[in-house]
Parts: sequence; C-alpha cells; structure tokens
Amino acid sequence: MSSNQPFLVRHAGIVFSLKTFAAAMLALVIALWMDLPRPYWAMATVYVVSTPLAGATSSKAFYRLLGTVIGASATVAILPNLVDAPELLSLVIALWVGLCLYLSLLDSTPRGYVFMLAGYTVAFIGFPQVSEPASIFDTALARVEEIALGIICASLVSSIVLPRSVAPTVAARVDKWLSDAQRLSQSVLAGLGPEQASLNQRLQLAADAVEIDTLSSHLAYDRSIDVIAARGLRTLHLHMLALLPLLASIGDSIAALGDRLRTTQPALGGLLDDLANWVATDGHEQQPVDRLRAAIAAQKPKLDANASWDRILVASLLIRLRELVDLSQDCRALHLAIAAGHDASHVELAFRPEAGAARVRHRDHGMAVWSGVGAIIAILICCGFWIGAGWPDGATAPMMAAAACSLLAAQDDPAPGIRDFAAWSIVSITIVAVYLFAVLPMVSNVEILIVALAPSFLVFGALLARPATAFAGLALAIITTTLLALQSTYSADFAAFANSGLSIVIGLATAAVMTRLTRSVGAEWIARRLIRTNRMTLASAAERRGRGDRAAFAGIMLNRLGLLAPRLAAIPDSDLRDVDILGELRVGLNIVDLRRARHGLAPRTLLAMDEMLDRLAVAFRSHAGGPMPPELLTYIDLALTEAMTESRDYVREDALIGLVGIRRGLFPDAPACQAKTPDPSTFRGVAA
Repeated sequence: MSSNQPFLVRHAGIVFSLKTFAAAMLALVIALWMDLPRPYWAMATVYVVSTPLAGATSSKAFYRLLGTVIGASATVAILPNLVDAPELLSLVIALWVGLCLYLSLLDSTPRGYVFMLAGYTVAFIGFPQVSEPASIFDTALARVEEIALGIICASLVSSIVLPRSVAPTVAARVDKWLSDAQRLSQSVLAGLGPEQASLNQRLQLAADAVEIDTLSSHLAYDRSIDVIAARGLRTLHLHMLALLPLLASIGDSIAALGDRLRTTQPALGGLLDDLANWVATDGHEQQPVDRLRAAIAAQKPKLDANASWDRILVASLLIRLRELVDLSQDCRALHLAIAAGHDASHVELAFRPEAGAARVRHRDHGMAVWSGVGAIIAILICCGFWIGAGWPDGATAPMMAAAACSLLAAQDDPAPGIRDFAAWSIVSITIVAVYLFAVLPMVSNVEILIVALAPSFLVFGALLARPATAFAGLALAIITTTLLALQSTYSADFAAFANSGLSIVIGLATAAVMTRLTRSVGAEWIARRLIRTNRMTLASAAERRGRGDRAAFAGIMLNRLGLLAPRLAAIPDSDLRDVDILGELRVGLNIVDLRRARHGLAPRTLLAMDEMLDRLAVAFRSHAGGPMPPELLTYIDLALTEAMTESRDYVREDALIGLVGIRRGLFPDAPACQAKTPDPSTFRGVAA
C-alpha cells in the first residue's frame, strides 16, 4: 500500500481490531452490569457481526437481530411441547435448521442471513435448555437481549468511531470496472474480441459486476450514503450489466466480417477507429457523440429480400455500435453525476435497461436442499450420540454441527472449511485452557480482565480484518469467547471445560463428515451445473417464444456468468473454458428480441421460426454440456430464408437481426448463410 495514503487507511486492520475489541469489551461490561445469564454471548456477537465496513456491519447486525428474534420465538413454541419426546424434539429442531438453511441459500443478499440465524439460533437456545423447559421463555428473552446488546455496541462503535464507509470501496470498484470495460471496448473495436485474453477479461468483468452488486446491497445501511446516490449506483449497475453481451455481439460481428470489413467497407473501418478513439477518452461532450451517431446512421444498409449475408452482418454490427455509443455515454454521465453528488434520475439516458436485471439472482434449489439435508443428518447424529450416551455436556455437539453447516453452506465444498473450523477450535481450546487455569484466577477486577484479554482478541480482530485470514479470526474469536464463558464470578471446572471442548470437536467433525457425504462438490462440478442450468433457461425462453422480461433474463444469465468466472479460473485446464457463455447469453437475448418481429410476420415465416425455436429448445435440453447438433443450423437458415421474403421493412429487419444473432451465437464458425428453398414437410403443421 502506498506510503502517501492516510495513516488510518494504511493501518485499517489495526484500527478495526482496536474498535472491535473496544465494542466487545463494552458489550461484556454492560452485560455483566445488567446481570445477564450469559454475558459472553454479547461479546461473541460483536465479533460475529463486525466487518471493516460500517454499512456491512449495520446490515449484518440488523438481519442477525431479526433472525435471532425469529429463532427465539420458534424455540419458545417448539421446546415446551416436545420436551418429553427428546427424539421427536431433535428431529423437529433439525428440520427447522435444515429448512431455514435452505431458505437462506436461495437469497444471496444480506437478507439471507435472517433465515440462517433463525435456524441455528433454535439449536443454540433449545438444546442446552432441554433439561429446564420451564425457563425457556426467560432463556430465549435473555439470549435476544445479549445478542441485541452485542449488535448495538458493534454498530455504534463501527459507525461513530473512525467509521469506514462502504461507499468508497464500491466507488473504487466501479471506477476500476469502467476502466477495464473501456480497455475491453477498445480491444473489441480493434478486432481482438475472440482472443483468449479478451474472453478472460469478459469473465473477470462479469465476476466483478456480481461483487459490486453484493457490496452495493449494504449501501442502504450506510449512514454516509444518501438514497439518491444509492439509486444512481443501481442505474449505473444496470448499464454495466448490459455492456458485456453487447461487446460480445460486436466482437462476433467484426470477427464474422474478417478482413472484408476493411477492404470492402473502408468507411465502416474508419468508423470503428473513431469509436475506439472516443471510447479511450474521458470526455462528456455531446458533440462527438452526435457525430458518431450520425455516422452510424449514414452507413446503415437497407435490408431487402436480396440482401447479402455480409450486408445483414453489417446492419447488425451498426445497430450494436449505436447501442454501444448510447450505453457508454450513459455510463459516463451517470458516473459523473454520482461523483458530483447529483441526482442521477435527472440524467437524460439514451439507453434504458429495464429495472428487473439488477434484482434477479441465480437460485440453486438442488444445492440448497442438499445443504439442508446434510445439516439435518449431522444434527440428528450428534443428538443420537448425546441421548444414547446420556452425556450431560453433549448438547454442544448438535449446536456446533448446526452452526458449522449453516455458516459454510455457501461454499462449493464446505467440508474443508468445517475441518479448518475444527482445527482452529482446537487452537482456541488451548488458548482457553491457559486463560481459565492460569490467567483468570489472578484477575481481581474488570479492568485487569480487559488487559488480560487484549493480546489474544486484538490478534483475532487483526486476522478478521484481512480477507485471507478472516475465517481463522472469526473461528478463534467465537470459540474462545464461548468456551471462556465469562461470568461475574470465576467458576472454572476442568471436567466441564474438557467435556465442552470435546463436544465442540465432535460436533464439527460430524458436520464435516456428513457434509462430505451429502453435498461436497468442486468448482468444476458447480461450473458444469451452472452451464447446464443456463441451457435449461435458454430452452425455456425458446419454448415460450421469448415472452418475459428481457432485463430479468439478462440479469439472471449475467449473474450466473459472474458466478462461473472464479470457478473457471480455478480449473484452467478444463474443457469448460471453451464454452462460449456470452455467446449463449446473446442467443437468449436475440430469442427474447424476436418477440417484436413475431407480431408482423407472415404465417409461413412464423411457422418456420417456431419450428427453429422448438428444435433449439430440444437441442439445449439434450445437449446440456456439449456442442449444438449440426442439423439445427439448417432450421436456422430456413427461418432466415423465410424472413428474407417479408414485405415490410421493419419486420424483415427485426427478424433478420435476431436470427443472425442466434446463428452467430451457436455456430460462429459456420460458413455464410445461403438462401434455401424450404421443404414444407420440415415444418410441423404446414400444409403443402
């Protein structure tokens, strides 16, 4: 990090650790003063909800409190009615945790935290209270109070003491994204689109867009951000999403025209150079934009029944170039308005993507179900061992199994993470043993207690501040705080400590084994699943004849592309890297765009197009991981031939542009389309 940066930025990790420790000690002292039954829960909560960014801490804290209240209420409803049937009680709690985990994994926004907390909070409150069901309401209320206290302390310290807003982080990511997109646009306009480096750049931009969307979800909880700025960022993000498939389409058209573009269309070659030069500048003047739009309109060819394949490609390219100009100018204007603090809703936009794209995210119901099943089985095994052995301290095992399965379920393979959690737990057990039996007996007041805890917990906070070590810091902080079980009086017992430590390790080991058996998968498996899901979505779009929200379709496909990018990076030698995900996205968008042309098509053209779409749907469903069948190209060309005969110019143009996009997306290496005489027997339902 540069030495000329402010001191607080250079040492942000140390500042975060000091703030988090101060908030934790404040929560502990207040909990002791209020005589809460488990004051250490307030301290642990601070470390669970704290993040270096104030907005993220506030959103996490809000949802944790809401989830805790729901979980506590569910515990009060479940436990008294089933306490006399421990097996049934264990089953109900396990099912509740599994259901809540399933729901949390379907929502990748901070809201998903509500369901996760509602799930394992029942395990944390219910299992230890099985022997004293009469006091369950008081225990649940106390647990909500302890967690609320920790949340309040963490949020106050984070937002008041040297707050670090999420806004600069989002702004820096957006700046970098736009700069990278600018370089990609130049490469595409120069005819470098199909190169591997360009493909990797597009994948990275998709992954970065998903990350920006995730960070932006915390803006509503950041006090330094007003609603106007957050709304402007959402609009800008929609434009960012639209840019990737557009650049892919432009790059494909330029590649299809090849050397002929410069030799037979010198004016078009000059236009591409002018566009590349304009993209490289940071100016916001309207005059160059108007000049580029006029040049594009002047070169647009008329598509009649005798139009050549090259003329169709040129028309398609010019339409996309006009969209690139509009989109790029809008991004510049929006970025400038947000940076100046102006209301982005007053910016005149030439390109208006629908609002649905930003809100649509990929949901994997299958993986969510298997995650829930793994948690259910792990909890039931721990409960069976606890009940069968009559182990007084066995309740900790199903508690830790529920927490581990829930907290790490979003990973492709949670088992290694759970094993690491168990390993750090053993480190925590060692640290706690030193504190309980060597340090705490010499502590006489709360001031000395704080001094004694500082060395360990400041290290935990420093680890938590760095993404590479955050998991280790969180595990150490949570397990150490829980096992220390700080109270107003010292009452350590070695047998109880040993039993609790053993129960933690057993619970985590069981969670790791069951997760490994039920749902551990690798990056390549998830990548293949995402690609297969994409093709099912494309098949559905073809079957529905493109009906639906175009922006929502683009949003879900681009979201999956962003999820694919880091996984493809992790498997550099896989054949999946040869799959043109953006090409398939363009196919889907062209299917949706054909809606406009369908209303004016002649019956025979419409039937040819529907036949092609039906064949397309079958191909996507039956070739989920491989290339498209060559015979599909024949049906696309037949539909193109029929579209060429349309009498109305706008209908013919819309149909041809959409069909060319589908053809190029699926068969980029196919030779130029030649007019064919359709065989009536190939069209189902067409009379000879």
